Amino acid sequence: QVQLVESGGGLVQPGDSLRLSCVASSGSLDFYAVGWFRQVPGKEREQISCLSARSRYNGPIKYVDSVKGRFTISRANAKNTVYLQMDSLKLEDAGVYYCAPVNLCDRYTDIVKAPFASWGQGTQVTVST
Repeated sequence: QVQLVESGGGLVQPGDSLRLSCVASSGSLDFYAVGWFRQVPGKEREQISCLSARSRYNGPIKYVDSVKGRFTISRANAKNTVYLQMDSLKLEDAGVYYCAPVNLCDRYTDIVKAPFASWGQGTQVTVST
């Protein structure tokens, strides 16, 4: 099974950018669709974006409406890494961000963590004036 580790969070101001990384510490990400999720205190973890498995060349990429046009998900195959580039950050983007293999990345389907996957520790994104 693939184990994922998130990094890249930090404290930024509104309008700033961050790039989060999701690295496979074991296994290969090539075979998995990967999703990013966010959780804030007192709320359930929510879907943010997903990227299809590498085998699905030009496969679907999904963004939730609140991040469309500002966030970009991408894959660096040689580094076994999936990135989430976050631009024009807003106060409401703050939270702990997690990545995980997902069952399916499809524009019409909710992004759901694959049953075999475990949540990592996540990376904290703080947006503050």
